[in-house]
Amino acid sequence: MKLSKFRFNLPEELIALHPSENRDESRLMIVDKKTGKIDHKIFKEVINYFDDSDVMVFNNTKVFPARLYGNKEKTGARIEVFLLRELNKEQRLWDVLVDPARKIRIGNKLYFGKDDMLVAEVIDNTTSRGRTLRFLYDGSYDEFKKTLYDLGETPLPKFIKRDVIPEDKERYQTIYAKYEGAVAAPTAGMHYSRELLKRLEIKGINFAEITLHVGLGNFRNVEVEDLTKHKMDSEQIFIGQDAVDIVNKAKDQKREICAVGTTVMRTLESSVSTLGYLKPFDGWTNKFIFPPYEFNVATRMISNFHLPLTTLLMMVAAFAEYDLLFEAYNVAIKEKYRFGTYGDAMLIL
Repeated sequence: MKLSKFRFNLPEELIALHPSENRDESRLMIVDKKTGKIDHKIFKEVINYFDDSDVMVFNNTKVFPARLYGNKEKTGARIEVFLLRELNKEQRLWDVLVDPARKIRIGNKLYFGKDDMLVAEVIDNTTSRGRTLRFLYDGSYDEFKKTLYDLGETPLPKFIKRDVIPEDKERYQTIYAKYEGAVAAPTAGMHYSRELLKRLEIKGINFAEITLHVGLGNFRNVEVEDLTKHKMDSEQIFIGQDAVDIVNKAKDQKREICAVGTTVMRTLESSVSTLGYLKPFDGWTNKFIFPPYEFNVATRMISNFHLPLTTLLMMVAAFAEYDLLFEAYNVAIKEKYRFGTYGDAMLIL
């Protein structure tokens, strides 16, 4: 499978800049793999496609305000710092990306906030764009973290070409987010409202939760034509015994198991027994799924409409089957569905 197979013309005006007014009122395209039929619904109607004892698997990661703007010592040059992950709590060490990277060297100091309320020193170059920063802060760890997050802003992807606004803090997050660690939201889950979750629960649908802390690898360009040569960034995942029991019971009972988003699908496929059952796991995954691929756990999938040439698009094409997915995407463009993080959703049956 070649990278060029995932190129398509997406009119810029179809990339959603804002979320729908209500979470569960985005549009929902239903794509049936068996019949090839495509239907158009509203997201909250997803309930009509599931029955008692079916399972929806959610990613309960929580996005933190990962994007900071600071100034370089002496020159005052404006530098964007994107927090990736905390490396050492005691020493206040963070793995970050900096932009523009060429201006930052080991030993440089960066100043953040009014009256330089936070200072960081570059102590390592990990990649061409990556750096390790040590934040210099005298107060307690909790005070440091609060200051850091007060200065940070919601890390909307770069393709949402507008300034961050206050509503992004709430809307660029699922309502069931629990465990902090993501720098990008698991977007398929952002369509669920509390009311919809309650209605699904009353209908008897079971929920399983896994954790994948979404990294920037989601947005990293694929730069090789031969997809077998692309390396995914590693992301931290956790699959607990509760989720394993719920999923495997549904599998035994031949119930539907729906992966809510690409991050859930990647997590499920990262820890599977030889018989196709889910196993508990606590570690990292760099699994890259593209066509052709045989899925072991999920029988259904909910996903947003993804941008051209992305690994997210490739995974959905593997699940829906390539030709059917591109037929659905052509329909989506014609019907003016909204693409990207804040866009509309697709349920693949």
